[in-house]
Amino acid sequence: MVLRIAALLMTFTTVLTNPAFGATQAKTTQNHQPPINILSIIPAQGEPGISVTLYGSGFSEGITAFLGNTQIPAQVYGQKQLSFEIPSLDPGLYALYLKRKDGSASKIYNFTILPLKPVVMSLLPDKISSCDYGGAREVQVNGKNFQPGSMIMFDGAAIGSRFISPEAISFTAPGVQAGLHQVQVKNPGDALSTVMALFIDAKPEILGISQGSESVNSYNLVINGRNFLPNSSLIVDGTRLSGLSSTPAGREKMIYVDCNQIIYERYPYDTTPKNIRLQVLNPGGEASSVVQITAP
Repeated sequence: MVLRIAALLMTFTTVLTNPAFGATQAKTTQNHQPPINILSIIPAQGEPGISVTLYGSGFSEGITAFLGNTQIPAQVYGQKQLSFEIPSLDPGLYALYLKRKDGSASKIYNFTILPLKPVVMSLLPDKISSCDYGGAREVQVNGKNFQPGSMIMFDGAAIGSRFISPEAISFTAPGVQAGLHQVQVKNPGDALSTVMALFIDAKPEILGISQGSESVNSYNLVINGRNFLPNSSLIVDGTRLSGLSSTPAGREKMIYVDCNQIIYERYPYDTTPKNIRLQVLNPGGEASSVVQITAP
């Protein structure tokens, strides 16, 4: 009887100290992982490039997120939180789930990928003259997420534009009234940027005056500037001249050249220099600053 008990004790001791038995027990414990549960998805929809955070249980290193058939590496923060970045995928509804290295997977949830939203950061320039034409009305929109099919929305209406890169797109400002106007970029899929303001300035400005050609009893003053109109008026020491009429004497006159230049044909009484005050007035009431020069 004593010998039988001793034999049993030796067998039990051998089992407890057997390395193979211990390894089996450890392996069984290691493979027993909790199921993957997703409790919340923040946000539940988003555009490519943003980060999505999942809360739940059963998360572990090496776990992978899936959007449809696209595998996405995930950053794990313990067993209850992970995050991943939405890759460049077409807009639509995708199946979102998690999968572990041991092959176990979570339930499938719906996740909506939104169209990539364009971002407008600046307009260059953000102010143009109302009567400038051609290249002077070219505006470049700077930002990000622009696409070859992107359009410029000017005051809510699509206008012609030129795609330069994902960070730049340009357009020619249409001939509209002066004031503030709204500019947006619209990507394919109806994603709209925020509004940027383009100011179209109708105020005339005198930038420089020089003496031009001379005749026997008159000479020309060349006035350079911007926002000059065919029906603008030139105020000379309080007397109004325009390209459509002259003074009652029919002598001194204003000759309109273009947006940036007008000519004042002057008939001086003598050659003694005197102070002359000049100002350009547009039909809408916009007036330049008064410029004083010394001339015969």
